[in-house]
Amino acid sequence: MDGELLTIGAFARASRLSPKALRLYDELGLLPPVHVDPHSGYRHYAPAQLERARLVAWLRRLGMPLARIREVCELAPGAAARAVAAYWAQAEADVAARRDLAAFLVDQLERENTAMTAPETPSTPLTMRVAALTDRGLVRPANQDAAYAGSRLLAVADGYGPRGGPAATAAVEALKVLEDQDLTSADLPAALEEAARRAHRAAPSAEASGSTLTALLRSGSRLGLLHIGDSRAYVLRDSGLFCVTHDHSVVQSLIDEGRLTPEEAASHPQRALLLRSLEGGADFAPDLQLLEAHPGERYLLCTDGLAGVVPTETIQEVLAGAATPQQAVAELVRHAHEAGAPDNVGCAVGEVAAAA
Repeated sequence: MDGELLTIGAFARASRLSPKALRLYDELGLLPPVHVDPHSGYRHYAPAQLERARLVAWLRRLGMPLARIREVCELAPGAAARAVAAYWAQAEADVAARRDLAAFLVDQLERENTAMTAPETPSTPLTMRVAALTDRGLVRPANQDAAYAGSRLLAVADGYGPRGGPAATAAVEALKVLEDQDLTSADLPAALEEAARRAHRAAPSAEASGSTLTALLRSGSRLGLLHIGDSRAYVLRDSGLFCVTHDHSVVQSLIDEGRLTPEEAASHPQRALLLRSLEGGADFAPDLQLLEAHPGERYLLCTDGLAGVVPTETIQEVLAGAATPQQAVAELVRHAHEAGAPDNVGCAVGEVAAAA
């Protein structure tokens, strides 16, 4: 039988897969050898396995995750072709999203560079027109989301567990005191972090209850952003709509590792599990950053009851087309209802404008 088979070295050369990759694919059950020597452990492959091995190599060059490759390899040719086409369409969408994020970062850094190098001139005083709205949705028995919109502060929180509603409300309330404090832009991240830390310490330590928290606090033209959990912050600029937060969730970590695709994440059984949140006894690790605000921009903070069911394109259309922040939040909640509103919905919108 050995004379009819290819050694792992010969098979690697023929398939253009390294022996190391072949050993990994054997361990994963993706490309097991037809014979393993019981004494030496040396692997042997049949020539008929070359077609599958080459398909695996091509799919890896596309960047397809191994779990997805295993599924494609088990399909009939026609179904496999459709699966590859669907994967590539998603990959192109992901590249477009990363391109938009890169454009946002370039824009943000150029603004900061201009602010640092420009001659000292009086800055244009800014104000924010704001609105916030929460909704129970069409499925949940109670509303555990909280949202707030003040002249300098936007915040949303998504509670979970038996005490989730009070936890979300307490998280937002802990930040409201910051609106009355005289803070410089340099003070914003530390002030947000300390207020959120107080909410974290007060969060329930039992019953697996807690809350997400995403907030923007303005001082002049700078915005401090605090984020923990899977609620989101978006900014609408002339160059488009950008999500400026990263979900702290199990499914997002799997996406980041290439073990899950975004479309698979939507129906993943662990999509509600968080890696970070405001929960007594858990580590407190929020993301903090500073943004430069300009007149005409609109900022949206929302819970996953909105972001999880309303497409990004629709969110952008609503934010761009609404006459006022009040109309924007009402329209966003309406779209969540049209999508079935399986979760509570919380959102806050702020429009930056030059002060009169």
